[in-house]
Amino acid sequence: MAQVKGEIVKVAGPVVEAVGCEGARMYEVFRVGDEGLIGEVINVEGDRVTIQVYEETAGLQPGEPVRGTGELLSVELGPGLLTQIFDGIQRPLPEVRKEVGDFVERGVMLPALDRKKKWEFTPKVKEGDKVEEGDILGTVPETELIEHRIMVPPGISGEVIEIADEGEYTVEETIAVIEDEEGEEHEVKMYQEWPVRRPRPYKRKLDPEEPLITGQRVIDTFFPVAKGGTAAIPGPFGSGKTVTQQQLAKWADAQVVVYIGCGERGNEMTEVLEDFPELEDPRTGKPLMERTILVANTSNMPVAAREACIYTGITMAEYYRDMGYDVALMADSTSRWAEALREISGRLEEMPGEEGYPAYLASRLAEFYERAGRVVCLGSDDRIGSVTVVGAVSPPGGDFSEPVTQNTLRIVKVFWALDSKLADRRHFPAINWLQSYSLYLDDVEDWWHENVGKDWRKLRDEAMELLQRESELEEIVQLVGPDALPESERLILEVARMIREDFLQQNAFHEVDTYCPPEKQYEMLKTILHFRDLAEEALDKGVSIDDILEMKVIDDIARMKEIPNEEAVDEIRKIRERMEEEFNELIEKAEAS
Repeated sequence: MAQVKGEIVKVAGPVVEAVGCEGARMYEVFRVGDEGLIGEVINVEGDRVTIQVYEETAGLQPGEPVRGTGELLSVELGPGLLTQIFDGIQRPLPEVRKEVGDFVERGVMLPALDRKKKWEFTPKVKEGDKVEEGDILGTVPETELIEHRIMVPPGISGEVIEIADEGEYTVEETIAVIEDEEGEEHEVKMYQEWPVRRPRPYKRKLDPEEPLITGQRVIDTFFPVAKGGTAAIPGPFGSGKTVTQQQLAKWADAQVVVYIGCGERGNEMTEVLEDFPELEDPRTGKPLMERTILVANTSNMPVAAREACIYTGITMAEYYRDMGYDVALMADSTSRWAEALREISGRLEEMPGEEGYPAYLASRLAEFYERAGRVVCLGSDDRIGSVTVVGAVSPPGGDFSEPVTQNTLRIVKVFWALDSKLADRRHFPAINWLQSYSLYLDDVEDWWHENVGKDWRKLRDEAMELLQRESELEEIVQLVGPDALPESERLILEVARMIREDFLQQNAFHEVDTYCPPEKQYEMLKTILHFRDLAEEALDKGVSIDDILEMKVIDDIARMKEIPNEEAVDEIRKIRERMEEEFNELIEKAEAS
């Protein structure tokens, strides 16, 4: 295919127009200017193309050359992705730093995967075997935590006529040759390339039935997300979006984590880059980075690369899903990505939509979130993998009525609304239980009932009802004070307080409370609601609410979250026994008097 060449006629920030580019394709990668900056075609009119450039365009002038590469913007997928830190177009930042220093120079293009490193390959097929797309040809121990499965690339199937012996190979060496039905031979290397804007194929999508356990009580019990599901965390500045996402990255029961820092402030991203390599994977004791890929695209990096980084991240997530892994993808934040769309749309002089965002904002958001899912992967073994997408949204001034939040809410099925008032009261995670919701409750209900407790849904719904009743009573309390309420309503306020402070509030920096297993969550909630049932019974038998509020067991309930997780179930059941004894004593005393 002849290489397309042309010359620049207009430069508007990250958007460049060139003429003489006959034969250019949409989304083709171009090298722009004398320095060969990387760009992508986003509009074609005859021989005139519009290119969004993924690097700083200062100094670029009309008359400089542009040339097409004939390729779409693609990522390299193979061993070496895990533990790595990439920018928005998959340049490995640690390697770029070694090459050019702390500041990424323009026109620098390094391969995403190390071409010299040798990987220990173990074949899983032999010569003469029939394979189809997605079948596993062999494995590589990418890190101590994750086994990398080398798969037949999509679109190739046939007979294995050559397979590499067990040994060490670089990603560029051929490890298999497959002959298809037409007799054409396909060389398979350890890595494959895939265009970022095209979702990777799978056999079929499955219903989301299993919750993604995060160890965060307000999420797992009240507003669960399913494996393969979508969730949004909108919240104003300082309400804990980034800490919540880091907690999910650390504790969620996904094998691989892809964290996209999209347009966040440099100091915030630096914190993530410094913290993640030092975080310990709680399940294995190894560094968490051994199953993590970071995509860093801070707010001072070129705006067009911010638009691409979301696609780069989700394509890598889909690749690990295809191996049969559960992947959690954190995008922080989609608002900055939408701002990049808005800026580029403005440069293109497109008709603006609401608040200046392009009219296609909703469809672009939907395209991104649609790539989540739990699927039967390609391959003859019918393995199952999933990508769960959690997108943070940063609405200006915490205004949830702005377009990015509203369009996101139409697409995702879980909404964790962060509340600055809760954050100001030091209630973390600051997820507002009256604004948030999850549409996966019915889907994950069976899993909880089979694995944790038969009355999980009943307890969860009762707790939500109490919190709503508390909200209704708060106005009366502000007018007349709690003492003027009937005893039954004072009890509702006390139990709702327990749910808020002793269950929903969770300390991310406490060695025990940072993670709460499902069984402990269930026992804690059951204990609080059991207290409510016994207290109602005691009130009926003449015990005063003041005596109930002075019970010793209330302190035990407050300390449940600090009980070590291994001992939690037994210890919490003992608290329930002590509670019953204490209530019996109160009732006997009331009946005697």
